[in-house]
Amino acid sequence: MKLMFLGDVVGRAGRAAIQEHLPRLKEEWALDFVVVNGENTSNGMGLSAEHANLIFQAGADCITLGDHAFDQKDMLQHIESDSRIVRPINFAKTAPGRGFRIFNAPGGRKVLVAQILGQVFMKRPFDDPFSAIDQVLKTHKLGATVNAAIVDVHAEATSEKMGLGHWMDGKASLVVGTHTHVPTGDTQIMSGGTAYMTDAGMCGDYNSVIGMDKAEPLRRFVTGMSKGRYTPANGEATLSGIYVETDDRTGLAKTVCMVRQGGRLQPSGPVAS
Repeated sequence: MKLMFLGDVVGRAGRAAIQEHLPRLKEEWALDFVVVNGENTSNGMGLSAEHANLIFQAGADCITLGDHAFDQKDMLQHIESDSRIVRPINFAKTAPGRGFRIFNAPGGRKVLVAQILGQVFMKRPFDDPFSAIDQVLKTHKLGATVNAAIVDVHAEATSEKMGLGHWMDGKASLVVGTHTHVPTGDTQIMSGGTAYMTDAGMCGDYNSVIGMDKAEPLRRFVTGMSKGRYTPANGEATLSGIYVETDDRTGLAKTVCMVRQGGRLQPSGPVAS
């Protein structure tokens, strides 16, 4: 199966990159299933129902969220009516929606998508991600009940993301980090056959501070004082993420590569750009 995961969509620029590039890539790369992290899609904070629909119309099969899952208040209701949106398993026991879903892919194949939040350096004390995801992967076994399993690790610390990657090695097709908005250079297939990348990067304007217009972050760094809210940068965005081909029998990764299309970063993908 040919899978693609795209990192955090940030604001209007990120939405534009998704709308411009995703339909073309889905066709050119014959993608079977696409997951997009959408938790910064709407003005950099959360995801609205309107913007979720734009991402799905562009070709996404699933949207994952994160610690800003419900910053846009209409998502509290919308996530209950749209099963294609997945929030973190360990967000809160009373949170609406679900932390994992099983989706239908072409050829009758099944794809599990799950998301977990890290604990290290995060603002809230979320539940243990290791035990939360372990139970899901034990119940929905790769190569048995599902043909592929994708886990979005929405976390701050690279060490925690890597630890979770090793914890899930051999149990998932892809473990990929989100949240820090900078693509890491450690795309690999681990010893147990799981594709891994510490952070997928963002779909946003890289002439920025992690997707935000530079002026306010720089002011706060230099002076320690705030003058206003962070606002997303609106230059041309780069679509960033990871591409994986899996073995339908085992669900494990056969090939993996970084995805970068458009904007300022050097292009990358499974075929010549």
